[in-house]
Amino acid sequence: MTRRHTWLAVLLFLAACGQGQQAPALTSELTSPVDVTLHWRPEAGAAGQVVEYANAADGEYAVLEFAPPGKNTYEHPDLIPETQFYYRVRPFTGPATDTVDVALPPGEEVPETDGHEWAEPRRTGGGTHPVSSPEAAPGVLKAEVKHANGILFTWEDHASDEEGYLIELRPAGAADYRVAAQLDPDVTSFGLITLPDEKNATYRVRAFRFGVASNLTHQKTGRA
Repeated sequence: MTRRHTWLAVLLFLAACGQGQQAPALTSELTSPVDVTLHWRPEAGAAGQVVEYANAADGEYAVLEFAPPGKNTYEHPDLIPETQFYYRVRPFTGPATDTVDVALPPGEEVPETDGHEWAEPRRTGGGTHPVSSPEAAPGVLKAEVKHANGILFTWEDHASDEEGYLIELRPAGAADYRVAAQLDPDVTSFGLITLPDEKNATYRVRAFRFGVASNLTHQKTGRA
């Protein structure tokens, strides 16, 4: 083997070792006996990461947060003592609609005759574009104010393989969007009952698919 080939072999070996020693995508730590903090590396180009937990590695995972794309930590506080917690993060991708600004009337008044039937999700979609394409973005987003706390959103389904739709909002003065509702595939109508800081906000709807889940990380809480 020539000297050049020897050095090439050494460099390839070091590169392989470096790859093998990379930190996992998700880590966790107990910051108190009943508080867990997560850290992860966000996936480049993702619309965000969904943070999930379960009480068994193969259990049913529940959503803790749809984190914005630049966020890389989450605090899970005040947990049940002496309990197992498993965590994972999954990126999500997909195109979003143009935004609409909504300003609800002040107060909390809701008509007595309102049974909120209008708010039920309706599945009338049947799009033809994969979520990976810009053409899959939902079309013609409309927001109809129903009362002081209610907004009816309607849109066109252009996606063929979406795992669902997200209603995202950015409250007035906030820097990031957050997810207000996660909906099934083919949904084209949903009524949102707002929180106090969502009465004046910018909204959009996203067709989405989840990416590959991170490694699992595990913590057992201590005594309170």
